[in-house]
Amino acid sequence: MDKIYSITDLARELGVTQRTIRFYEDQGLIAPQRAGTTRVYSHRDRARMILILRGKRLGFSLKDIKEFLDLYAVDTTQVEQLQLLVVKVADRMRMLEDQRRALEETLHELKDMRQAAIDALQAKGAAIEPA
Repeated sequence: MDKIYSITDLARELGVTQRTIRFYEDQGLIAPQRAGTTRVYSHRDRARMILILRGKRLGFSLKDIKEFLDLYAVDTTQVEQLQLLVVKVADRMRMLEDQRRALEETLHELKDMRQAAIDALQAKGAAIEPA
């Protein structure tokens, strides 16, 4: 028999709030059973939550995560799911590389601006505040 989790147990185990779990339920990403008015989460719900949280941490949209999880339910061989994963991961990597290049350019420009300001202060004999 699969272990079942209360929303409190699942939230504590995953390090999220109960509100977070309810949000993903409202988005249709997990579908716990009910025992009266109490939500009861299965091992499958826990596994889906782990995938959702990992996807969010890696910067994937809820739409992407839902598409990925939905494919798992349809394609038990996981071929389509893995093919989609390869495409989405490559896209995300390209986006992060673009962001890294933009960040490096911004940092370089800020360093140049800082140095120019320091040089101007030194030329005026002014004190330079430590950074």
